[in-house]
Amino acid sequence: MSSRRPLLLLGIAGLAGALVSGPSLAVAAPGEPGSPRYSEGAAGTGDPYFPLAGNGGIDVLHYALDLDYTPPAAAPAPLEGRLDAVATIDLVATADLDRFNLDLRGLTATEVTVGGKPARFEQIENELVITPRPKLKAGASTQVVIAYGGPTTRPTDIEGALYGWVTTRDGAMVVSEPDGSPTWFPVNDHPTDKSSYSFEITVPEGLVAVANGLLTGSSTDGDRTTWSWDAPDPMAAYLATATVGNFVLDQYTAPNGTPIIDALDADRPASAYADLALTGEMLTFFESLYGPYPFNSYGAIVDDDSVGYALETQTRSFFSRNAREGTIAHELAHQWMGDHVSPERWADIWLNEGWATYSEWMWDEYRGRDTAAETFEAFMATPADDPEWDFVVADPTPLGLFAGPVYDRGAATLHALRVKIGDEAFFELASAWVERFGGGTASTQDFAELAEEVSGQNLDAFFDAWVYTPAKPTVW
Repeated sequence: MSSRRPLLLLGIAGLAGALVSGPSLAVAAPGEPGSPRYSEGAAGTGDPYFPLAGNGGIDVLHYALDLDYTPPAAAPAPLEGRLDAVATIDLVATADLDRFNLDLRGLTATEVTVGGKPARFEQIENELVITPRPKLKAGASTQVVIAYGGPTTRPTDIEGALYGWVTTRDGAMVVSEPDGSPTWFPVNDHPTDKSSYSFEITVPEGLVAVANGLLTGSSTDGDRTTWSWDAPDPMAAYLATATVGNFVLDQYTAPNGTPIIDALDADRPASAYADLALTGEMLTFFESLYGPYPFNSYGAIVDDDSVGYALETQTRSFFSRNAREGTIAHELAHQWMGDHVSPERWADIWLNEGWATYSEWMWDEYRGRDTAAETFEAFMATPADDPEWDFVVADPTPLGLFAGPVYDRGAATLHALRVKIGDEAFFELASAWVERFGGGTASTQDFAELAEEVSGQNLDAFFDAWVYTPAKPTVW
């Protein structure tokens, strides 16, 4: 938990006492019986796994990120770049706010305005605490402008994996699941606050900056080029990217009409990304299962550096060094299952990874390889005493978010559900899940309730056996 030191109230005479940290309780203001006193927005959303990720009291509508980035000067030097940026954030107060927080770490804010007026601010550990004047009333819209910057390095998550703004020899790999976005912009960093984005990314001439959505232009001034991107669809912060490298942009239109923009590292052989030629066929296949593709564009980033994993960055999936067919299918399916419908809590991540893995199973069957049923049977041959089964899928713990059972047992859960309720109800459930919760978030409980609604069956025993019990399901 981050410490919350009292803020000094400068230039306000006659105010007795210090402002201290504590619960945001509404108390009667002097002389105004019954009216609430303005309070501070919470320092986090209270997610059980990452309680200080995100913030209370605000709903961010849009981030406009103006990023000026210089990669490391030379390969032998330490991998440290330089980022100087301005974030323009449109938000709505959801409470009467005396102050509010944004998540920011490893970079330093130098100036903040709220509604065009200078605001006091301080950084306390990973929190940027902003004190607006005038205060913000619940329901009021305002624009927050933050100038910030500093050196960029190679941050890691709680498991020691690279994430966030990862500095590379020729740029940066930007992949932020679950809570890495504050390493490169001030943010309300939780999936429950989705926003639209726009990007202006300035880099040395010759490098390409790739972000989410559609490329709206590029221009060169002297020895630096600015790349402009627009991502108007609601997006969780961990899915945003601003990756920089020695890329070639391959742009075309898929058979379903989706604009495709692939950013292919010029230092990788064509064999590293040849399977991306299947993207159009995959889009058509997954639309037949889950409904229309939900965003304004799609594509891939294939970088010659590596974080050791791929990520479903919204509209522009990221691949370290190679993009292979199975992983391409997995990340594309995530655009529906994980990006459009995102986890309400990080404990619900099996719904992201289970659906994406099961989509791989179904794609394999479509391509004439093992059927989903055969893959399921092979998985169920895992002995009951295997550690795979000693795992609560709907509560993987913060260190188990990316454990094998989240993916494989999550996918097996979906196939078992398909067998239990039948194909017609199962695929009706899949499309209803996307239609009902798309653009927002949903939980394991939401999924179980929708499955019961669609199937007309009581599925308590099923979900208890498959996602809540750390044992191999035998009867459900």
